[in-house]
Amino acid sequence: MKQLEVQIMGQSYLLGCPEGGEARLLEAVERVDTAMCKIRDAGKVKARDRIAVLAALNLAFDLSERPSGGAAASADTAGASDPRLTSLLQRLDVALGEDGRLL
Repeated sequence: MKQLEVQIMGQSYLLGCPEGGEARLLEAVERVDTAMCKIRDAGKVKARDRIAVLAALNLAFDLSERPSGGAAASADTAGASDPRLTSLLQRLDVALGEDGRLL
């Protein structure tokens, strides 16, 4: 597994990435960074962990509105049926799990 160093809201993270998945991971990082910076720049939320939760909820909501196999995906079942999402969440848990705080 390859490792990529990325930045989200100015903070560096070293993420594991399967071979050939670099472009998709970098695309996901860009979406997360954009979502978090947008919330931060609005000025209403200061804590990074709250910004991360709000960004995750916004992205999950957007994902649930996309058609998946002809039907809209349900936000509460998307993670259970998509092994890629489960894998990404596990990698995020590992990256963030060192001190239990996002940043």
